[in-house]
Amino acid sequence: MAAIEFDPIRLPDTAEELRKEVRAFIAEEKASGLISDDQSGGFSAEFSEKVGAKGWIGMTWPKEYGGQERSFMDRYVVAEEFLLAKAPTRRHFVADRQSGPTIIKYGTASIKEKILPQIVAGKACFGIGMSEPDSGSDLFAANTKATRTNEGYRINGRKVWTSNAHQADYLIALFRTSEPTSENRRHGLTNFIVDMTTPGISTRPIRFPNGQHEFNEVLFDDVLIPDEMVLGVVDDAWKQATSELAYERSGSERFLETVHVLIELINVLGENPDSRAAEGIGRLIAQLHTLRRMSVSVAGMLEEGKEPVVEGSIVKDLGTNWEQALPAKARDLAAFIDDDLIDRGHFDSLLDYNTIIAPKLTIQGGTREILRGIIARGLGLR
Repeated sequence: MAAIEFDPIRLPDTAEELRKEVRAFIAEEKASGLISDDQSGGFSAEFSEKVGAKGWIGMTWPKEYGGQERSFMDRYVVAEEFLLAKAPTRRHFVADRQSGPTIIKYGTASIKEKILPQIVAGKACFGIGMSEPDSGSDLFAANTKATRTNEGYRINGRKVWTSNAHQADYLIALFRTSEPTSENRRHGLTNFIVDMTTPGISTRPIRFPNGQHEFNEVLFDDVLIPDEMVLGVVDDAWKQATSELAYERSGSERFLETVHVLIELINVLGENPDSRAAEGIGRLIAQLHTLRRMSVSVAGMLEEGKEPVVEGSIVKDLGTNWEQALPAKARDLAAFIDDDLIDRGHFDSLLDYNTIIAPKLTIQGGTREILRGIIARGLGLR
């Protein structure tokens, strides 16, 4: 049984100095109109390229790949401030967080030379192609096939719940290259980089009730992928995929997506909330602070070169459950506000939007059932 630990790490003074710089940049971009109060954040090529020019994409990467060799704590501060500002980071966020590090670790020299400069410049958008219609987050059961040919690999099948696939330049996708064995159910999966302009690829939106969409179904109809786009060892991608998820599941984006509801709730309750509201706010802030400390701890583990898959899964499970429940809790705490004294229009708008998106939060990045299986295995319970 592996020990599960969250060391009490705090952000260093250098990271807090960087925070001031990021906040000044955000203030400039708000003044220019590039950052707005759009509740969903957003996708902006112009903003991502400005962030790249600041050196804030790939900032933990080796300099030989265009990185800055800065700490994961520095990256944590940048990501946190952008989330709180609702900055339009979707074009570069996934590539910076996990796709780039995966390519650095497993990509061919030619792929690194071609793609990594695009990422650090804010000019490449990545999606993650893992879940499938008949298997969900059970990646062992992936059946979209990659068949070896003289030209490369032919891909046929579907991926689902693929965030931002309709905007992505590339996917890192997990395909089945051979059947699992009785001794090893994890055998037979291979990671590929998929150029989304390749013939035979199409996307279908999966819409929220308000008509917006982030998720997509991606269809592969006899899609040819060159050999150089294979990431790592053929048939042995499971370890790569779990390592990648340590990056995906542990960041502040796993508990801050609905936090603006809490911020506005505090505003509408005012400086002297009644005892019921004060207690509720206190509990929510204490929980948020705990989640943040755990997330910072995982960033520290990544800084040390560890792969905290179990700890990252715990942050994701607790964090997404918290942010999913937050709109309903906020609605309850605001139930007795005197509408004649308080303008709660912005608060109600935030509530409506975040209530609609809340169901997705425990799906994206792995369902709670899959996460709890990983945690149970880490505890030696299965």
